[in-house]
Amino acid sequence: MRAVEPPPSSPAIFPLVKLPRRLAAIGYDGLLLAGVLFVATALALGLAVILIGGTAFAVHNPLVGNPFFRTYLLLVCFFFYGGFWVHGGQTLGMRAWRVRVRRRDGRGIGWWQALLRFLVAGLWLAPVAYLHQVLKLGVGLSLGAGFACLLLLLALRLPDRCSETELVVVPKGGNTST
Repeated sequence: MRAVEPPPSSPAIFPLVKLPRRLAAIGYDGLLLAGVLFVATALALGLAVILIGGTAFAVHNPLVGNPFFRTYLLLVCFFFYGGFWVHGGQTLGMRAWRVRVRRRDGRGIGWWQALLRFLVAGLWLAPVAYLHQVLKLGVGLSLGAGFACLLLLLALRLPDRCSETELVVVPKGGNTST
């Protein structure tokens, strides 16, 4: 008996990613993103020292609490994730854990879908910021509440649902371009 191949127009059938694998890829990517943010911050600090001078910078760091600097770091985060998602469907952490993001029809995602995924997935940071900055709760409690929100977001697959995408497990040694 021959195996039935899916028609060329239908997407390859891969299993959806379970929560532990998602968390592992997030942890891996979090370490990589920390390095990218370190370099981005070093570039911004160097530029600030060049523009205002070392002495003035030593007296007052213009980046502390600066909304433009925070927006710059947010954009760095988005282009880190979005660039990988749009061009190949995998960040380095997703590649290590054999996870790929794609549209429900099997095609790669676009920038708008990447933006939706990024914004919805970042909702877990709202309770962290609110609890720590507004209610003045400790970092541990704030991060714990944020982690609980992250688990809820991932368990409900909200980033996938809002952006009409899915995370699939790519088989070992299999075709990763689908």
